[in-house]
Amino acid sequence: MKLTKLMLTTTALTIAAGAVSAEMAGSMTVVSWGGAYQNSQVKAYVEPYQAMNDGLEVITDESSAEAVTKLRAMAEAGNITWDVVDVVAADAMRLCDEGLALEIDPDTMLADAPDGTKASEDFGDLIVSDCFIPQIVYSTTFGYRTDLLPEAPTSVCDIFDTEKFPGKRALEKRPIGNMEWALICDGVAIDDVYTTLETPEGVARAFAKLDTIKDSVVWWSAGAETPQLLADGEVSIGSTYNGRLFSAIAEQGQPIGMLWDWQMFDLDGWIIPANLPADREARALDFVKFATDTQRLADQAKYISYGPARASSAPLVGQHAELGIEMAPHMPTDPNNAQNTFLFNYDWWASYRDDLDAQYQAWLLQ
Repeated sequence: MKLTKLMLTTTALTIAAGAVSAEMAGSMTVVSWGGAYQNSQVKAYVEPYQAMNDGLEVITDESSAEAVTKLRAMAEAGNITWDVVDVVAADAMRLCDEGLALEIDPDTMLADAPDGTKASEDFGDLIVSDCFIPQIVYSTTFGYRTDLLPEAPTSVCDIFDTEKFPGKRALEKRPIGNMEWALICDGVAIDDVYTTLETPEGVARAFAKLDTIKDSVVWWSAGAETPQLLADGEVSIGSTYNGRLFSAIAEQGQPIGMLWDWQMFDLDGWIIPANLPADREARALDFVKFATDTQRLADQAKYISYGPARASSAPLVGQHAELGIEMAPHMPTDPNNAQNTFLFNYDWWASYRDDLDAQYQAWLLQ
C-alpha cells in the first residue's frame, strides 16, 4: 500500500477560495488505483479542491483493488480510516448491500449540470447503486507489442492463439473479464455468456479455455503492471484498462498497439464509507460534489482517455493537457473503437463475485 501526502504550496494557494471549514475535517484520505488514473484524479480534482480549501491535507492511497476486503475489515474493527474510495460499479453494489457505503441522494448531494439539469438525470442509467457516484466510463481491453508479433491481432480470441501470436500474455488475477472472454472465444453467444457462467458446466468451460494458455500467462493485480510488462518485453499481449494503454502509447511513446475487439465497458466512481464521524463525512460529501460536477469530470479527460460519466461533460472534452491531441478519438466510446463491445453486467457480478473469486483463486493454484 502506497501513501502519499499532497500539501499545497503557498503559490498554489493564491487561488484559494477559503479556509477549511470548522464543520469539516482538515484531512481526508482518498483511495484509488494508482498510476496514470490516480494522477488524472489528482490533477483534475484533488489539487483544485485543495486550492479552494486552505490547509487541507489529502492523503492518497492506491488500495482500490482491495477495497471490499479492506472496508469489511475496517468495519469489523470499528476503525474506518478511508474517506472517499474509488471503486468499480459491482464493488459499489456489494458495499452498499452490506451497509458499508453511505447512501447518496444525487439531487441533493451532487451538483446540478450548468443548465440546471439535476444530477440524477445527468448521470442517468450510470447510477447503478444507491451508494455509487459515477465518475468515468472505461474499458478493459488488450495492448500488444507491435514489434514483437509477426502481425497485429484483430480479435480478442487471438490471445488464445499462441502459435500465430507467440509470447507471454498478461491477464488480471481475478475472474472478471477473463471468464467472459474465455466463453466468447469458446463459441458462446454474447447474449448467453452470463447465463452460461451461472452453471457449474459454464464455469468449467471457461476455465478449460483459460487452461489452454495458462502456462503462458503472467498474472497482474494492478493496472500499471501490464503496460510495464509490455514495455519490458516480458509479454507480447496483455489486458489492462484503456487509459493505462493510452498513457503508454501517447505519453511514453511505447511500441504498443490497442486491440479494441470485445473491449469490456465498465464504470468507476466514488463511494463514501458508512459510519464516518460527522466532520469526515461532511468533508467527503463536499469533495465528491466538487469532483463530480460537469467541468471537473470533463477536466479529467484532459489527462486520461476515459469518458466522463455525466452527459453534460461530454461536449467539454477537448485536448490532452500536455500533448495537445484531441482526446475524443482515444475514448473507448468512440465509434471507431466501439464496433464490438461487451457491457459488463454489474448486477450479475455483485451477486456471484465472492463465489467465483474463490473458484478462480483455487484454479490459479492448480
